Amino acid sequence: MVKVLVTGAAGFIGYHLSQRLLAQGDTVIGLDNLNAYYEVSLKQDRLAQIENEPGFSFYKLDLADRDGMAQLFAEESFEIVVHLAAQAGVRYSLKNPHAYVDSNLVGFMNILEGCRHSDIKHLVFASSSSVYGANTKVPFSVEDNVDRPVSLYAATKKANELMGHAYSHLYNIPMTGLRFFTVYGPWYRPDMALFLFTQAILAGQPINVFNYGRMQRDFTYVDDVVEGVMRVMEKIPQPGESENLSPGQKKSAPYKLYNIGNNQPVELLRLIEVLENCLGKTAVKNMLPMQPGDVPTTYADVNDLMRDVGFRPNTPIEVGVERFVNWYRSYYSL
Repeated sequence: MVKVLVTGAAGFIGYHLSQRLLAQGDTVIGLDNLNAYYEVSLKQDRLAQIENEPGFSFYKLDLADRDGMAQLFAEESFEIVVHLAAQAGVRYSLKNPHAYVDSNLVGFMNILEGCRHSDIKHLVFASSSSVYGANTKVPFSVEDNVDRPVSLYAATKKANELMGHAYSHLYNIPMTGLRFFTVYGPWYRPDMALFLFTQAILAGQPINVFNYGRMQRDFTYVDDVVEGVMRVMEKIPQPGESENLSPGQKKSAPYKLYNIGNNQPVELLRLIEVLENCLGKTAVKNMLPMQPGDVPTTYADVNDLMRDVGFRPNTPIEVGVERFVNWYRSYYSL
């Protein structure tokens, strides 16, 4: 049993991870600012599922609150920090860039400083497949160059990886970054395509299908992601274990990066077909070109994850979408 700080505990992945940690008897300190990027009621309903569980405490706190974050780390003696909170969304970063600087850069700095001044055994933080930008080499490997992001969101996630490595190197903080690939499932975010498609199809409204449906995403079921995170939490990196270094560079930081993806990209039109089958309704498709900041394909190389923690996400899209639809109908009483 360990004491874990989970940031973004009212968020999609954070809620599922907190639930899993509590089920195995760990103490979970959940943090979230409950912002209005999407319906606060959904975040509150997630929290309601776990707030009365033994071992769970919740702080409503903004990552960018430097004094508040410093006080949290001073008052609570965390063994592990799983940092999932962030301003999410590629398209929203075109409308409100400052939100990404405040949460993803300033907020992450406050997490790093908290870990620096505490006896943290392992910091696990969320990166994103977005860091690969318009990479055309597939599958995407953590060895690939990721210096050309195509959205501010992606740039902040790449910055997190760089900031994390610097702190790991300077202060010997064991740290692992996880590049998540299109995570979906029950209690999903309502700004994501699968949720929006489901909502529109059931209402008899057309759906917007970008890149004319030819986009491919490595859809990864949330239970698989949580299993991967749990295993990574226990795999504390050692100095020089793997820093993706060029020949001649010194290995020093206890730092590691992994992809967590299904390793099986699915075309958007196929996702819609599966969803139509689950809903028993046909979608009216509004075919549109690619949106700024989007990429045509994501595809995770998960060989490192398989080798180091013995796990590979493998829930088929047909199974995962059906579970999401069942939750959606239950949650919205449809």
